[in-house]
Amino acid sequence: MTKIGFVGVGAISGIYLENITKRFKDIEVIGVCDLIRERAENAVKKYNISKLYNDMHELFADPEVDVVLNITRPYEHYEVTKAALLAGKPVYSEKPLGATWEEGVELVKLAKEKGLWIAGAPDTYMGAGIQTCRKLIDEGAIGDIVGATAFMTCHGHESWHPDPEFYYKHGGGPMMDMGPYYVTALINLMGGVKRVGGMVSKPFAERVCTCKEHNGEIITVDVPTSYYGVMEFESGVVGSILTSFDIYKAKLPIIEIYGSKGTLRVPDPNCFGGPVVLHIPGKGDEEIPVEFDYPENSRGLGLAEMAAALKEGRRPRASYEQTLHVLEILTGFERAAASGGYLELTTKYTREAPMEQGLPHGVLR
Repeated sequence: MTKIGFVGVGAISGIYLENITKRFKDIEVIGVCDLIRERAENAVKKYNISKLYNDMHELFADPEVDVVLNITRPYEHYEVTKAALLAGKPVYSEKPLGATWEEGVELVKLAKEKGLWIAGAPDTYMGAGIQTCRKLIDEGAIGDIVGATAFMTCHGHESWHPDPEFYYKHGGGPMMDMGPYYVTALINLMGGVKRVGGMVSKPFAERVCTCKEHNGEIITVDVPTSYYGVMEFESGVVGSILTSFDIYKAKLPIIEIYGSKGTLRVPDPNCFGGPVVLHIPGKGDEEIPVEFDYPENSRGLGLAEMAAALKEGRRPRASYEQTLHVLEILTGFERAAASGGYLELTTKYTREAPMEQGLPHGVLR
C-alpha cells in the first residue's frame, strides 16, 4: 500500500479524497495539511485520516509518507513540490507543473538530481473517453491525421467559484487553468509538439464577482484572458487551440481530430468519459462505445498509476516528461506572442503506453 501525504484541502480535494479512500485499492491517505487548519481537520474527520500535520514540512519529514500529493493553488505548486523533493519525497502535483516555464525546468532538474519522480495532473486522458479515441486513431479509423482544433470558452469563474481571484492572477488565466486538459489530450492522441505560435488578449481589465462568497467585489485582471495558439506537431500536422474567459456563449467543438478518412470528435478533456463521435463520409456520425474503464470522475487515477509505476520501477505515464512538455506549450503561446514569431520547443515528448484493459476496477498497472 502506497501511503500518501496530502497537501492542500481546497475545492478539488473532495473528489480526490473520495476516490483515494473508496475507489483505488493500492493507495492510502495517511495524513493531510492545509494553511487553513479547519479544512484539514474536517477532512480528517470525514475520511477517517490518521494524521493531521501542522504544516507541509512536518508532512515531508514523516518517514511513513511515500508520495506527496500537491493540490495547492497553481502559483504555490513550485514551492510545495520543491520543498517535498528537497525532503526526498516523490510528488504528484495538480496542474500545471509550475506557474512559469522556468519553475518547471528547475523542478525537473531537481527531481533528476535527487533521483525522484514528479508526476501530475491532468489524468483525465487516462479515462475511458480519450483512451477510446487514442485506440481509434492508432487503429487508423480516421486515416492519417491532417489537423486538429480545440476550444475552451466561457466567461470566467467569478459568477460561481467560491474563490475566483486567483484565476486572474499570476499562474491563472484560461490557458494555464484549462489548457493542461486540452494540450495533454492532444499530445496523447497525436504525439509531441515541435513549435508554437500565439496571440493573447485581455479585453476586461476588471471582473465583478457575482458568486455568493464575494458578491460585488472587483478583481483586477493581471493575466491574458484569451489565448489563440497554433501548434506544429513533430509529425508535421498543424493544430489550433483557443482558450478564453471572455466569451459568453459559443457553438464550437471541444476537440476535433481531422484525418484523411474522417473526423473524430473527442469528449471534454476535463472529464474522464463523454461521447466519442466518429464521422466517416457516406456513413455520417456514429457514437462509439467507450472501451476502457474509468468513464466517471476518477481524479486520483494518475496518482494511483504513479504509485503502481514506482512499485514496478518504471516511469509514471503522467511523469514530468509529459507535464514539462505541456508547460512549455502552455507558456509558449504567450512567449511566442511577445516575440512576434514562433517558439521552437526544447522538450521532446514520446507517448506512453495506453491504459491496460481488463484490470480490476481500482487496480492500476
